Amino acid sequence: MWLIIVAFAVAILVLFWHYLARASLPKLGQTAPDFRLPDQHGKIHSLKDFSGKWLALYFYPKDDTPGCTKQACGFRDDLQKLTELGVSVIGVSVDNTRSHADFAQKYHLQFPLLADSKAEMATRYHSLINLGIIKFARRNTFLINPQGKIAKVYFSASATHNSAEVVADLKNARR
Repeated sequence: MWLIIVAFAVAILVLFWHYLARASLPKLGQTAPDFRLPDQHGKIHSLKDFSGKWLALYFYPKDDTPGCTKQACGFRDDLQKLTELGVSVIGVSVDNTRSHADFAQKYHLQFPLLADSKAEMATRYHSLINLGIIKFARRNTFLINPQGKIAKVYFSASATHNSAEVVADLKNARR
């Protein structure tokens, strides 16, 4: 009996935590939080670099893990479609630049992977899971319009379908 009560309490806590995480995400139409971080080559990127352009900004938990690899390779495979739609792509995790460089080279990723090693950007985008000594990014994607505003949020984005969803949404928005 106690086991059922504990399991129920844990389920309620997880649902409440999930709700709070979603409720605190940047809202549609809100100015996207700024950032200034290095990519896998050490080049610094900021939101201002994408002014006047669409940006698909996706957060992912860890380099070279199955789900993160599927998501990154999806964006890689759809990169030409996204570019034709005027969209730049950036991936972000709390891994370091060396890890990003290895990941990008292994899977031929031709877009920046930002190293948010202090987890400041993921925090600003409410996309950080902080378990004390272990921190990782939540799989959220933000579509940012040319004016720097949040146009779409993909909460708990699908590792398999995220890039295709972004392509479809942009095509629909331009009709």
